[in-house]
Amino acid sequence: MSPVPEGTAFEALRTQLQEAATAFADGPDALEGILLGIVDDVDRAVREPLEIFPVCHHSPASAIAMARRLREKQPKVVYLELCEDMAPLLSELRNCRLPVAVQAFASEVEGFPAEWAPLSVVAPITEASAEYQAIAYALDTPGVELVLVDRSSDHVFQWQARETQAAEPADPDAPPAEAEAALHGDAVGVEIGNLRPRFAELEEHLLHHGRVRHWSEWWHQYVELPLGDSDHDTYRQVMLLIGSLFRRLAPGEQERVRVDEDRERYMWTRMRAHLTASGTDPADCLYVCGAFHAASRVAEFGVQGTDTFEISPPSASTWQHGLIPSSHAAIEAQFGLAAGSVSIAATQWAKNIRRTRVQPFRLAGQAGAKKATKPRKAAAPAVPAATDTPADKLSGFLQRPPVLDRLDEAELLGWSVEIVRAARRNGYLASTADAIAVFETSILLAGMRDRAKPTPYDFQDAAITCIEKDTVPGRRDVRRLVEIMMGGDRVGQVGYDALPPLARDVHDRLAPLGLKLQQRGVQRALLDMASRPELAQCSDVLWMLRHLMPSGAARPIMGERRLGERPIQESWDLALGTHQRALIELGYEGVSIEQVLEQRLRRTAYGPQATTATVLQAVEDATLYLRSRRLADELGTRALEVLATERSVDGAPEVLRRVRRLLAYYRTSEPVLPSWIESFVKTGYAHYCTLLPTAFTDEDATVRQVAAMLGFLFSMESLALSLGCDRTQLELAFAQSHPQEPSKVALLWAAEVQLGRLSRADLRTRCDDLLANPLVVPAYPRYLSGFLHALEPVPQLADFVVEAVSNAFARLPDPVLLPWLPTLISTLRSGGAELAPLLIREAGRIFPGRLAALDEWVPPWRDRPDAGAVPPVRRAGGGSGGVLLAAHPATCDAVAGLLGCDGTWEAAGPAPSGAALSARHPDTAVALEVLLAGP
Repeated sequence: MSPVPEGTAFEALRTQLQEAATAFADGPDALEGILLGIVDDVDRAVREPLEIFPVCHHSPASAIAMARRLREKQPKVVYLELCEDMAPLLSELRNCRLPVAVQAFASEVEGFPAEWAPLSVVAPITEASAEYQAIAYALDTPGVELVLVDRSSDHVFQWQARETQAAEPADPDAPPAEAEAALHGDAVGVEIGNLRPRFAELEEHLLHHGRVRHWSEWWHQYVELPLGDSDHDTYRQVMLLIGSLFRRLAPGEQERVRVDEDRERYMWTRMRAHLTASGTDPADCLYVCGAFHAASRVAEFGVQGTDTFEISPPSASTWQHGLIPSSHAAIEAQFGLAAGSVSIAATQWAKNIRRTRVQPFRLAGQAGAKKATKPRKAAAPAVPAATDTPADKLSGFLQRPPVLDRLDEAELLGWSVEIVRAARRNGYLASTADAIAVFETSILLAGMRDRAKPTPYDFQDAAITCIEKDTVPGRRDVRRLVEIMMGGDRVGQVGYDALPPLARDVHDRLAPLGLKLQQRGVQRALLDMASRPELAQCSDVLWMLRHLMPSGAARPIMGERRLGERPIQESWDLALGTHQRALIELGYEGVSIEQVLEQRLRRTAYGPQATTATVLQAVEDATLYLRSRRLADELGTRALEVLATERSVDGAPEVLRRVRRLLAYYRTSEPVLPSWIESFVKTGYAHYCTLLPTAFTDEDATVRQVAAMLGFLFSMESLALSLGCDRTQLELAFAQSHPQEPSKVALLWAAEVQLGRLSRADLRTRCDDLLANPLVVPAYPRYLSGFLHALEPVPQLADFVVEAVSNAFARLPDPVLLPWLPTLISTLRSGGAELAPLLIREAGRIFPGRLAALDEWVPPWRDRPDAGAVPPVRRAGGGSGGVLLAAHPATCDAVAGLLGCDGTWEAAGPAPSGAALSARHPDTAVALEVLLAGP
């Protein structure tokens, strides 16, 4: 750092601080160095030929001082501390309603760890901020150039360690964040002028002696109000003093200090390069930066600084830029400000404008801005300074007693009446007496805190004290009501012209709905495709948005989309205005929602965590939403590859469900099956035959997963055999299966019934033996669970399962039966879509339909022990009854000769004598005869 010149304007202040340090510390020490260093920093900054304008983020005092200085100086070049790659977007701010945030977004990263993706940087902008005043002045004033000089978004992540990016764990006792507070998502925030002590003890000391609760309140009371109507030199020197103080009292955090100093080197290097290239006089420029960076001590500081800093090249990541809606709550959550502080700052900004009569800058065409009466003049030459040496305004400011504002009783009374009215609207039993109490308590609290005039924070404390109850009767508490009354949580909106192409395309395609889609809140859309066929395209867009965006953005109320089905009417709840940020970020991934959806499906299918079930889901989504046979075939081939490499059966239930659905769709909509699904059935048949013996004995494989494997093998068997598979694979798999767990044993028995290796009579005998064995009775419910899951592969056993469950309820003791009931319920619930209808339908067929008939009802399995299979009726002579075959044996002889079978024909029996079942149970026929005969 260059030595301090002799005879500066701050020599008197430097002498006073040196004497004070000696008196307080009993001699020169570190305190003297800090105090004198602060004065040196201020002196150095104000003597810099390129004027430095220190600001604090979202500060009304900074915004007023900036507007005043811009009209006085009218610089030709404005250097702004903002990421340099965000410059092209600033002109789109005129198409938005503030607050909004400028965003840089990278979904695919190179040069950074993959787990960091996606990378996102946001810079929120409000009207009551110095940076917006500078942007509005530069963009709407002819001949003025705006240059962003801070590091690029890519360098934000290059310089910042991942440990510092990770958010602190949320407080479990903290109230849930509102939707408006999450508008920025998990993006890294960049701000102009973050002024907050980095020395915890210093902040605690200031809060304690200032009698305030948090830093935002201290800043409002002791900085915003005194500087609200101060002159330019006073404002500038005080802000430089604060920035230098916080900079010198920042122990530790070497990494953060290194990043801050690199940013300062970066910015001064960029400014010197621009001055050299453009030949602009530094006196015609203005450098807008945070007060912390304005008091920099790096060697590159100033237009005469050294040029030793090398800027590293950006990574190969592809960055997209856009504007997203922001809000006061989102800004507070992003930068750790007190709730309501930004809304209070917006209110203070309006008061400052009325009090100082400073005309702020607003972009032409800005939503909510006043229409300009006449065009602005071109930038005039810089106003020459009256003297070469700036005057010392710090001494007078530090020695002047605080100005006590007169109590504005009318304003405070209006606040008190308004908060009571708002409380009553939200369910509080507030009255005029509460308004008087809030008024008096606000004055009392201000007096206890040495204030002549209650601040909005004093009023908020008074309202909570007098009105808040033990429970909140409505959605908002008193604290939130005060914030709304002071200006509310203003939410910004990105205009149509500033939206990315994808978002504009979505709005255009949904225009036939006739809704104001940019409006916040939920809107109901009714689609009658039968009377208005053009709405079918809107339906397609809405279903894709439901798949791509958060659940609340597009929510179907009536109608669904399934393979092979097209609804004729739909009803939707749309909140695209509320979820505008999500829609804008979709625009960073492609130019149309079809392109984004295809990219996401490919990413899912080819990702490292892809499973057969997830890839099949991608195939179904490609068919359902995109109707793309090409993409479905490609993803189906990928599913075949993933299936061949899987060695577990975790996804078997999902695979079975999706393959069945796809097969049913292709069989009804295509003349032939796609080649990939035929190969999938063949590979799946062999794959699950190989894994079946292991799955029966593996403890990690659940009975539901094994049942799904069997369901795949049995339901796809006919197709697999027609495609060339060998049934011997399945028979060998069952021969090698030896389960020990009761539920899997029951599942194996049911599968053997399906294969014909076990008859129902034998299965019933095994179950009776289990119930008769007292050692096995406690485990019998687990066998029943296996039978329940067996309905997936063998639905023909529904009547037997009803019989088995009925016998269990009849014969099992309560200590065994009752603990199993929750398992029965959970099993039916998990597979209720397929299992419960089978059981209910079969039970309705077997059990009596009237309560009176239940006492005399006898279960069919008790009436006939061999019920379930009607024995074949043997005709006289032992013949099989094949009269036609016996009369024309040539065809059967030819087939037998082809198969190599030898045999002789039996003598044909007599002609069939009629239905044997009708002769055995004649009651139905007799009743029918009486009914037909009539009286």
